[in-house]
Amino acid sequence: MTDAAAASPAFELAQVNISRLKFPLDSPQLKDFVDALDPVNADAEAADGYVWRLQSEEGNATDVPVFGDDWLIVNLTMWRDANALTAFMYQGRHREMLARRREWFDRVQEAMTALWWVPAGHRPTVAEAEARLLHLRAHGPTPYAFTLRTSFPAQGAEPVAFEVPEDLGCSV
Repeated sequence: MTDAAAASPAFELAQVNISRLKFPLDSPQLKDFVDALDPVNADAEAADGYVWRLQSEEGNATDVPVFGDDWLIVNLTMWRDANALTAFMYQGRHREMLARRREWFDRVQEAMTALWWVPAGHRPTVAEAEARLLHLRAHGPTPYAFTLRTSFPAQGAEPVAFEVPEDLGCSV
């Protein structure tokens, strides 16, 4: 095995989160959110451990259908691991966006975020992300679909504890 092959991960972490808009994307109420999309996406792409993100021709995924509901928007990304994902999520502009999410998105009771491991190089579809999210809602965290609070290693089924900052109000 070469050094490059040894250093190359066999798995990458897929992450999906969906949000239910309170207002149309072109409304004044969502202007700050829409204006922040490009800078936050650029921050993600520059982050250590970032692999890929779903995007349409517009450069984001706000016009990509999810669950057949025009009021839902999807964010589907790939990361080296949970540490890379959380390092990005809880700092800088993204953290600022998280702090304001209640202004822009409805609060829902069901899981809106799911994580799962995929073979390195695989790019999940929205249909795959929907299936993982539905599985998480029906069965709770499993190796098939899990959360940051209850995650699983790429090749095992033993839960891995992870601390999520309480002040962000994350429910999953």
